[in-house]
Amino acid sequence: MFSVRILAQTGKSTFGRVLFSTCAARNKYNEPLSGHDMVRAGGIASMMRLPVQSDTTGLDACFVGVPLDIGTSNRSGTRYGPRQIRCESALLRKVNSATGASPYDCMQVADIGDVNLNLYNLPKACEDIRRRFSDIVKDGCIPLALGGDHTMSYPILQAIKEKHGAVGLVHIDAHSDTHDLMLGEKIAHGTPFRRAMEEGCLVGNKVIQIGLRGSIYDTGDYDWAREQGFRCIQAHECWHKSLEPLMVEVREMMGNHPVYLSFDIDGLDPCFAPGTGTPEIGGLTSIQGLEIVRGCKGLNVVGGDLVEVSPPYDVQGTTALTGANLLFEMLCILQKVK
Repeated sequence: MFSVRILAQTGKSTFGRVLFSTCAARNKYNEPLSGHDMVRAGGIASMMRLPVQSDTTGLDACFVGVPLDIGTSNRSGTRYGPRQIRCESALLRKVNSATGASPYDCMQVADIGDVNLNLYNLPKACEDIRRRFSDIVKDGCIPLALGGDHTMSYPILQAIKEKHGAVGLVHIDAHSDTHDLMLGEKIAHGTPFRRAMEEGCLVGNKVIQIGLRGSIYDTGDYDWAREQGFRCIQAHECWHKSLEPLMVEVREMMGNHPVYLSFDIDGLDPCFAPGTGTPEIGGLTSIQGLEIVRGCKGLNVVGGDLVEVSPPYDVQGTTALTGANLLFEMLCILQKVK
């Protein structure tokens, strides 16, 4: 049965919340709404049709949307990414058939909605994001963010630093996102990891960037990242091979240090993810994307994001569906999941 509970709640940030729960009397943890209980085209458009609540009370992990696209340099539209990812996620089921992970049997997870941010002022939007994520992580909830352009990773990492200090980073992307300036501005979707490194949010020798490719502005475009200790893996180094051996090295590199996972969907080749702002040919396959995320199992992952899904450039929804699957894979590798 599908039951609805309305919980009155007072406080400075929450006036009330509605939890949509499946078989609440039987289960200790929230579960996605099954396609056997409600047609996939029905139900609330939450991530995997999970219960929706407005805060992180009682949660081990949460999905949260960041509808941002004013940091983009080419195609916009990523403000619609979180909504489309949620819609496509209705296809997903609760158990990972490949790894056997069943996160909803051992963790309390919900969709906590979207960050309410300023779309007319990018620095202000970043502050809105930082404040929201500071509140999310303060009691130990692990956020998995639906993007949104890659600018958002900068304020999220600021919030993560408040809780965990400087973290390691597994970054999948066609672009290093370590420019100093874009059109004279310090904050944009091509600068988040430079800003994060400058502010002590990252441990340089525990940062790996996988899938870098495409034409660049200068032969030294990756020099700054390498000087900080970043390991930069270009896409052509990944062609025609499994990335499982690389992820063994990544696990050794990170140890038990807190790690953030940032997956720009343009890390995948445009044939797998055409709906993105700055597509580059010769990218990773969706299989390699899965190998990277699954290879993070065993790491102390304290947060993650899936960014740069731009639905207007993929009306079939393939890119958002791929993003939804990758976010589920991220949930499956969290430490509480056995």
